[in-house]
Amino acid sequence: MMSAVRKSTNWFALGVTAAAVVIVLVIGGVVWFANSQANSPGTVPESSAVDPDTGAIAVGSGEQTVDTYVDFMCPVCNSFEQAYGPTLQQLADDGTITLNIHPIAILDRQSQGTAFSTRAANAAYCVAVDDPANVTAFVKAMYAQQPSEGTAGLDDAAIATIAKNAGASDAVTSCISDGTYSRFVAAVTEKTPLQADVSSISTPTIAINGTVLANRTDLTGDPQKDIVERLNG
Repeated sequence: MMSAVRKSTNWFALGVTAAAVVIVLVIGGVVWFANSQANSPGTVPESSAVDPDTGAIAVGSGEQTVDTYVDFMCPVCNSFEQAYGPTLQQLADDGTITLNIHPIAILDRQSQGTAFSTRAANAAYCVAVDDPANVTAFVKAMYAQQPSEGTAGLDDAAIATIAKNAGASDAVTSCISDGTYSRFVAAVTEKTPLQADVSSISTPTIAINGTVLANRTDLTGDPQKDIVERLNG
């Protein structure tokens, strides 16, 4: 009579296989967490004036909208502010528009490694959270003291001084030095719409009632023609 052959189980192999599965799961979990953290907007500014999805800081409450996407190191943004800023402010003040200011950062490479664009945009959100009524004064003051491209830009202490001179409280100092909203700035920068004649994000980018203008053809330096007539049309 033939005896039955007992097939042994290789528990060591099973253990190794199970351990490998656990390692894969752990590694996968770490990669997923790292990716989710990298793509996370971080701390979102909590202010009645800030749209947490788009990053817009609202000035005024008019039915029509003008959105401006600006980088505080961008010299053309400064020129735009000088030419169009007073008109946009008046339209916001008289209830015609809601002016949505989007502080973004695409020129960090132009500040000798100090990430001035990100730090300046972060500061704008710090001011908006502290008291949104001071945002426009802060924006104007930042342009008045705009550093040249290729320089290190303003340090955090100088930016905080500008913010406080614009009316913000001392609370903005730590918000600025901590870079509280830096990851939020990076996240909303990626949401900047493209102009029709360019292939990458550029500043300033302007949208009127959701329609994005092309700087080369739609901005002539005349706010009455470029902004007011489009709003009335």
